Amino acid sequence: MKTSYKNISLKILKVTGIVIASILLLLFLIPLLFPGTVASEVKKIANERLDTKLNFTKSRLSFFTHFPSLTVSLDDLSLTGSAPFSNDTLLKADQVAFGINLKRLIFDNEVKINKLYVSKALINIMVNQKGQANYNIYVAPEDRDKKPNDPNAPEEGTAIRLERIDLKDCHVKYNDRSAKILVDAKGFNYIGKGNLSEDIFDLNTDARIDNVDFYYDQTAYLRKKAVRADLITRINTHALSFILQKNELRINKLPLKFTGLFTILRDGYKINIKAASENTTVKDLLSVMPPEYSSWMDETEISGNSDLLFTFRGNYNVAKKQKPDLAFNLKIDKGAINYQNAPAPLTDFQMNLNAVLPSLDIEKLLINLDTFKFKVGEKDYFTAYLRSKGFNEMTVDASVKGALDLATVDAALGLTSIDLKGILKTNIQAKGIFSTSKKLFPKTIGGIALHNGWLKTDSYPNPIKDITFVANVLNKAGTFQDLIVAVAPASFVFEGNPMYVNATLSDFSDLAYNAKIKGELNVGRIYQVFSKKGLDVTGYAKADLSLKGKQSYATKGQYEKLDNRGTIILKNIKTTSELFPKAFFIKQGNFRFQNEKMWFERFDASYGKSDFAINGYLLNTINYFLESHGTLSGNFNMKSKLINVDEFMALKKGENTDRNIEVEYAKEDHPKMSGVVIVPKNLNVALTANADKVEYNGLVLNKLNGKVGITKNGFYLENTTFNIIDCLLGVDATYKDESPTSAHFDAHFTAKDFSVQRAYKEIPMFHDMVSVAEKAQGIISVDYKIKGDLNGNMGPIYESLEGGGKLNLRDVKIKGLKLFDGISSQTGQKGLDDPNLKGIEINSTIDNNLIHIEDFTFSVASFKPTIKGTTSFDGLLDLRMRLGLPPFGIIGFPIVITGTHEAPKIKIFSKTGQKIDPAVYDEKHNKVIREEKVSKKVDKRKR
Repeated sequence: MKTSYKNISLKILKVTGIVIASILLLLFLIPLLFPGTVASEVKKIANERLDTKLNFTKSRLSFFTHFPSLTVSLDDLSLTGSAPFSNDTLLKADQVAFGINLKRLIFDNEVKINKLYVSKALINIMVNQKGQANYNIYVAPEDRDKKPNDPNAPEEGTAIRLERIDLKDCHVKYNDRSAKILVDAKGFNYIGKGNLSEDIFDLNTDARIDNVDFYYDQTAYLRKKAVRADLITRINTHALSFILQKNELRINKLPLKFTGLFTILRDGYKINIKAASENTTVKDLLSVMPPEYSSWMDETEISGNSDLLFTFRGNYNVAKKQKPDLAFNLKIDKGAINYQNAPAPLTDFQMNLNAVLPSLDIEKLLINLDTFKFKVGEKDYFTAYLRSKGFNEMTVDASVKGALDLATVDAALGLTSIDLKGILKTNIQAKGIFSTSKKLFPKTIGGIALHNGWLKTDSYPNPIKDITFVANVLNKAGTFQDLIVAVAPASFVFEGNPMYVNATLSDFSDLAYNAKIKGELNVGRIYQVFSKKGLDVTGYAKADLSLKGKQSYATKGQYEKLDNRGTIILKNIKTTSELFPKAFFIKQGNFRFQNEKMWFERFDASYGKSDFAINGYLLNTINYFLESHGTLSGNFNMKSKLINVDEFMALKKGENTDRNIEVEYAKEDHPKMSGVVIVPKNLNVALTANADKVEYNGLVLNKLNGKVGITKNGFYLENTTFNIIDCLLGVDATYKDESPTSAHFDAHFTAKDFSVQRAYKEIPMFHDMVSVAEKAQGIISVDYKIKGDLNGNMGPIYESLEGGGKLNLRDVKIKGLKLFDGISSQTGQKGLDDPNLKGIEINSTIDNNLIHIEDFTFSVASFKPTIKGTTSFDGLLDLRMRLGLPPFGIIGFPIVITGTHEAPKIKIFSKTGQKIDPAVYDEKHNKVIREEKVSKKVDKRKR
């Protein structure tokens, strides 16, 4: 019996070993048996189903990449987005693997994809301001469109029937400019399971995000937050609809439950989502604060209850102007904050906030801050409410009351980076309508006062002290005309220097002002107090001003009624503008106010390598600061050693981080472009300019003299001259930026007696317009008007250029030009190959990338050639020549020159040329639709 058991055991082991060996052998052989099938099917599905570019370095078939699934792995995969994002990355991954249905592969020789694995990937979802998205890359198979209701229709070739989606250590970025939403999630790990081959299925999701940032309208609402998600989502593939069933999220310690519906449409979304965090604690709520507050929370006793509700309902379609309704509710009850057992904790904190934004329309905004109050200790309190409707025309009912010892509040909240002191009291009530267009202001009474104030931060050792601020506001009738604001006094002392402000403002329909400002301020150190980075200079400001008058006095020219006088002195001030990448550095600024004028008695400033010394005056300075659309007018003299235009180009790198939103978008879309110069729209300033050197796109212009101006229509040069290539260049021009990457110009250039060879080598536009100058030596003059568009690198778009003018050849010799060499060879007249051109005027016009040359005649070797025709900036030729024979050129024969400058084709006794079809340019969108090309039609012309 023992022998029998032993034999049976050995047989079982042998069979088991054979089976295991067979399985292992199959694991290695199957990938070797079907490599061609899988590789070809991967390419097939990419070509047939994806309307985009798919690239990968290599592919392999294996059981061991995601055991036990048979997977085809694509390494270093990149996938671009759908139009208009065809050149932008949608997906870039170290590896993307597709799980293959083994049964269908072996028995049917078909590739059926049922699993998707993505690792270490950038998933970059983009939606532009028109609502166009980059993820519409999948092209549905034609047979599905033809037979949508036939479940028995045969499946051929490759099919996607996903049962599992696995994302590991990915970076997911969702940038929706139409909704002004940016989500940046790093360390994104996701496992989704379900019968994804069904039309309607439940997707079970386990997601973990290490760090997620959420921005709305460039404001960060979440930064570096960890997210955990356990979700069950019902998905309808016919409608690309997601029904949120069991969806539990945790942002740091704050739990959120989502329910609702989210449907992706080709041109937008359909949304009905509810997110709630009910019966949670204030401490859980505060856990979503920025990460720098985590240590503060560890050292602070926080108690209280909170309820959070968020709803988002409706359709989103930019083309149809449909947007969903957004609503938000936050309640906090019995809140308390006690930092390290402060002497008097903050207690009885209550808040009830409801906000509704119908159709995401800011003009319909509803805010109901029904309750906002807290106590600090036994005496200090603060209470407020706000009910408002609308935005630019806002109905307001508000009240603020409080009496706080800021030192006690500071201790209770544990503001470790800031030290506050002072007694703050406020009591303001307002009710009515606020509208700047209708000159309405809520009926208001009350004021705010701060005495014995003190402010110190970790960033600077000395405090701002003796802060006093007393302001009162009164409006009995509810109009701008009835509004009175009095600030008397406002003062503080910093670094031993006092600063005082007393001001009364009334009748805001025609603002009457009476203000006195006096004091000294170390601006650089003030910036350090408030931790402003990048402003690393020791700035100084001194003011002694008395301003009294009305807005209408200046606008109506009643300057004698104004009483504005005094001085401002600035030294070493650094400031930025949202339009420019670098900071302006004011070395010295001495300003004097005299009624309507603000005199620049001395102004020395720099911007990057550029420098400016200015004197003159500005008009309308008071109105400019009082009105939202005010315009500054002025007249100046300016001197400079260097103006580097390149440094002003919008997309150049610089220390300024507070940029215009259009500029930020353009930098993202065009990282290799420099951008154009954006001209401020609120200036009307003329400068008599004198600059030693101007640098622009590699071109050096010396000795700028003339009038330079900035208006709401852009930038202009008037009677301006430069020295370039040892000649005087006259320029009258206008320039207007249209976007951060496009601009329009209109210019008139005149230049007399300059070297044609130097112009060809040193002036890019001349190089492109007069390509024959490469083989020319001598002196010429030019008088030309030209207009067109500039591209994102501030260079001309040649297809957009229009204009005309004349070129005067005083004494020019051409040697080695293939065109004349060809004519000489074809005619057998050696003297034609090196013509010497004297006293010849050539007139031409430009449009759609073509240069049309009017006929001109010259003498060479007893011959009288006459040339006219068309050439292009890209070198195409369609020229007609009449070669007048000696002695007087009365008798001659025709010659046609076609081909290109590099390879001209010479035909003698011919009038048949090649017609050149012009380029087609879309001026509205600054886009070349079609380049110029040789027409299929033969051009026959009679002379």
